[in-house]
Amino acid sequence: MSTALVRPRDGRMIGGVCAALARRFGTKPTTMRVIFLVSCLLPGPQFLLYLGLWIFLPNGDERTSW
Repeated sequence: MSTALVRPRDGRMIGGVCAALARRFGTKPTTMRVIFLVSCLLPGPQFLLYLGLWIFLPNGDERTSW
Protein backbone atom coordinates (compact mmCIF):
# COMPACT_ATOMS: atom_id res chain seq x y z
CA MET A 1 0.00 0.00 0.00
CA SER A 2 1.52 3.30 -1.02
CA THR A 3 0.27 6.76 -0.26
CA ALA A 4 1.08 9.87 -2.19
CA LEU A 5 3.89 11.95 -0.76
CA VAL A 6 2.19 15.29 -0.05
CA ARG A 7 2.56 17.74 2.81
CA PRO A 8 -0.61 17.45 4.92
CA ARG A 9 -2.39 20.51 6.26
CA ASP A 10 -2.91 18.91 9.69
CA GLY A 11 -0.07 17.72 11.88
CA ARG A 12 2.56 20.00 10.42
CA MET A 13 4.88 22.11 12.52
CA ILE A 14 6.97 24.11 10.07
CA GLY A 15 6.69 22.89 6.51
CA GLY A 16 4.96 19.55 6.92
CA VAL A 17 7.87 17.55 5.51
CA CYS A 18 8.27 15.29 8.57
CA ALA A 19 4.50 14.78 8.74
CA ALA A 20 4.46 13.79 5.05
CA LEU A 21 7.33 11.34 5.50
CA ALA A 22 5.68 9.91 8.62
CA ARG A 23 2.43 9.25 6.76
CA ARG A 24 4.34 7.69 3.86
CA PHE A 25 6.32 5.32 6.08
CA GLY A 26 3.58 4.63 8.62
CA THR A 27 5.13 6.25 11.69
CA LYS A 28 4.21 9.12 13.96
CA PRO A 29 5.28 12.65 12.99
CA THR A 30 7.07 13.03 16.32
CA THR A 31 9.19 9.98 15.58
CA MET A 32 10.13 11.37 12.18
CA ARG A 33 11.03 14.74 13.73
CA VAL A 34 13.31 13.06 16.27
CA ILE A 35 15.00 11.07 13.51
CA PHE A 36 15.54 14.28 11.55
CA LEU A 37 16.97 16.14 14.55
CA VAL A 38 19.34 13.28 15.38
CA SER A 39 20.42 13.05 11.74
CA CYS A 40 21.32 16.76 11.83
CA LEU A 41 24.06 15.87 14.32
CA LEU A 42 25.73 13.81 11.59
CA PRO A 43 27.65 15.42 8.73
CA GLY A 44 25.66 15.80 5.55
CA PRO A 45 23.10 17.92 3.72
CA GLN A 46 20.05 17.04 5.85
CA PHE A 47 18.88 20.63 6.19
CA LEU A 48 19.18 21.22 2.44
CA LEU A 49 17.24 18.02 1.79
CA TYR A 50 14.48 19.24 4.13
CA LEU A 51 14.33 22.59 2.31
CA GLY A 52 14.22 20.83 -1.05
CA LEU A 53 11.35 18.59 0.04
CA TRP A 54 9.53 21.61 1.46
CA ILE A 55 9.77 23.35 -1.90
CA PHE A 56 9.02 20.40 -4.19
CA LEU A 57 6.39 18.41 -2.25
CA PRO A 58 2.87 19.63 -3.01
CA ASN A 59 0.42 20.63 -0.28
CA GLY A 60 -2.16 18.00 0.58
CA ASP A 61 -5.08 20.25 -0.30
CA GLU A 62 -3.85 21.07 -3.78
CA ARG A 63 -5.35 18.96 -6.54
CA THR A 64 -2.87 17.68 -9.10
CA SER A 65 -3.87 16.35 -12.47
CA TRP A 66 -1.23 13.61 -12.63
